[in-house]
Amino acid sequence: MTKDYFAKGGVLVRSQFLALAGSIAISISIVPKADAQIPFLTNLQPPTSSSHDSDSKIIFGSVYLDGRSAFKIAGTKATLTERLDQIQEPLDRISQDYLLSPSKEVNVKIRTSHGLPVIYVNDQFLMTVTTEDAKLREADSPEEAANQIAQLLEQELKRAKQERQTPSLIYHGKIAGGIMLTMIIMSWVLSRWQRRSASHSVKSFKSTPIDAPLTTQLKRQQHSNLKEAKRRLFQLAQGGIWGGGTLFILGLFPYSRSLQLGILLGLQIPLRLGIVALGTYVAVRFSYVLIDRFTAALVVSSNLLTPETSQRLQLRVSTISVVTKGIVTVTWVVVGILLALTTLGIDVVPLLAGAGLVGVAVSLASQNLIKDAINGFLIILEDQYALGDAITVGNVGGLVETLNLRMTQVRDTEGRLITIPNSEIKIVANLSSRWSQVDLNIPVAYQTDIDEALKLIENVGLEMARHSQWQEQILETPQVLGVDNFEDRGVIVRVWIKTQPLKQWAIAREYRRRLKIAFDQAKIPIHLP
Repeated sequence: MTKDYFAKGGVLVRSQFLALAGSIAISISIVPKADAQIPFLTNLQPPTSSSHDSDSKIIFGSVYLDGRSAFKIAGTKATLTERLDQIQEPLDRISQDYLLSPSKEVNVKIRTSHGLPVIYVNDQFLMTVTTEDAKLREADSPEEAANQIAQLLEQELKRAKQERQTPSLIYHGKIAGGIMLTMIIMSWVLSRWQRRSASHSVKSFKSTPIDAPLTTQLKRQQHSNLKEAKRRLFQLAQGGIWGGGTLFILGLFPYSRSLQLGILLGLQIPLRLGIVALGTYVAVRFSYVLIDRFTAALVVSSNLLTPETSQRLQLRVSTISVVTKGIVTVTWVVVGILLALTTLGIDVVPLLAGAGLVGVAVSLASQNLIKDAINGFLIILEDQYALGDAITVGNVGGLVETLNLRMTQVRDTEGRLITIPNSEIKIVANLSSRWSQVDLNIPVAYQTDIDEALKLIENVGLEMARHSQWQEQILETPQVLGVDNFEDRGVIVRVWIKTQPLKQWAIAREYRRRLKIAFDQAKIPIHLP
């Protein structure tokens, strides 16, 4: 039944993830056809290149007309920004004069100055076309590039005036209404799907059979991580629907297209960083889900779960799960940081080389941390102890509450949380590895019939081992080793009882209680000083 649950759970997770990814892709990619288009983020990049390029490197940038990229120009890294401003300002002035005059026509002419073509629009100087512009447009000469730019300018200016006519505004208004209605429907469907998915997930988890406590805990963690990842993806889908639809509507109208361009330019870097951060977060959550599924499958595996090793396996699996999640989190965060730097246009190769040198220097200054990590790795690999074990290290001991590559935290009998660096752990006594043992020294008065006392001690142990409350916790028949010593407090009889891990103290207390009652009934005295 448990294997069927995991198999169905795997199919459910895959199907929900694929469906959700499809909904996100649909919400972003499916939009009605229209004359206006949203500029791609790659067209909105500032005219810069990577930080290691020289100022003489030829790069390119876009000149905008009515909120659209009209054409591109080329220049050196040091001069392109200034050239873009020198062309953008007169083009804005020319387009404003042209659009405010209903009867005015477009007149684009090309003249020659200093051997280079110069573009004039309605007898106003616009720009000089350079050989770099020709190479950018793959033209044979600057004159051919100037003709191409002139044709683009004439088409864009006429298009801008046409879009301001009443029939065009009505047409685009209808498209905007259709897009708004589509956004509302898609958002409602997505919200309903989210609620239905959450409800189905809760029902599936409630019907999960209860196995071992660790298995149930892993299932709860898996359910929580998967729910959180799906919630973030649904939020991303909703943001894509409303944000993308709103930007598309702004791009339909010439009066709001500049606002669309400003939003895209302003949100370009935050949007990229947000996508990287959200992607990293979702990747971490899905990694947690995979780790929980793997560890849960390991626990319930019939090949590994034997009566002798089940409890130990659960403790070790829990420890490995916690440490693996920590390593995966750090790994994804580092990858996310590198991706964020890459999206900002920063070359990470020199940073990685520098980080290697810094890492060597830091390692020399933090040798104790490296020793902690190495020793912690060996502790986990060799299964010296795990979460939930009772250990003694030097003069301190208690239950292991935290175990990672750097340190171990134990809770002693007085409730104190003791932190021990892993590099300081040289000799450790594990009181609960695979099995534990009760070691009792029972004093009996010298005048007692020792054979009768030994028989009674053995019978009490056998009776307790057969009791339904204790038979699963006592692994072997209690051994009465016999008279171990003669002391001032009487004849010492030694008893060993092999128990489940961490059960030795409870069994020892119960055995002493039963033995005292049996001694009283048999009138066997315990030596009194």
